[in-house]
Amino acid sequence: MAEHSNSTPRRIVIAGGHGKIARHLTKLLTARGDRAVALIRNPDHEHAVAALGAEPVVIDLENSTVDDVAKVLLGADAAVFAAGAGPGSGVERKDTVDRGAAVLLAEAAEKAGVRRFVQVSSFGAGEPIPEGTDDVFAAYLAAKTSAEEDLRARTYLDWTILRPGGLTDDEPTGHVTLAAPPLERGTVPRADVAAVVVALLDDPSTARKTLMLTSGPTPVEDAVAAL
Repeated sequence: MAEHSNSTPRRIVIAGGHGKIARHLTKLLTARGDRAVALIRNPDHEHAVAALGAEPVVIDLENSTVDDVAKVLLGADAAVFAAGAGPGSGVERKDTVDRGAAVLLAEAAEKAGVRRFVQVSSFGAGEPIPEGTDDVFAAYLAAKTSAEEDLRARTYLDWTILRPGGLTDDEPTGHVTLAAPPLERGTVPRADVAAVVVALLDDPSTARKTLMLTSGPTPVEDAVAAL
């Protein structure tokens, strides 16, 4: 992550701040002196994200205005959308979180003048939904696709869309396959997804790219540099 060699800490706002990828991301950012701001819906999670070094901000992205979110983003160097309705949520919340909250964050970033934006999407987004897919997963893929389409239409933002494969809680390997679509299906530890997000934030040349991610043979920095 050689791009980040200056000593000025950056302020990175993370939506879905208590999620597993976001917690790994917070640890990586704060370890090197950046300021992670964790947007969380549940005040009970404040202590957990603060313990990782993040600044917790309680805000419900399903019930906030663009102005509410833009206030939090003012002065940030980048925004990361790593939120998701999560397992056990139904069709409706796949739309309000995986699409609606992503669109809200992007709009708020524009309003606050925060250009750099990394969106964690999913394998299967942007592709036809396979026949026989259950309703909830189909809604999830449709929401992710719609959020991606919204982001691509925004000319102000320097966005990067990251589509990880099947997420695991395995230990990070530090080695990945990162490429423009299509990519053969595979899995990837959430900790490695977070490491890739950090490397993408460090590399402005990855803006306006949609990337697929699985575990693989290439060190994270090399995989990002090769893009």
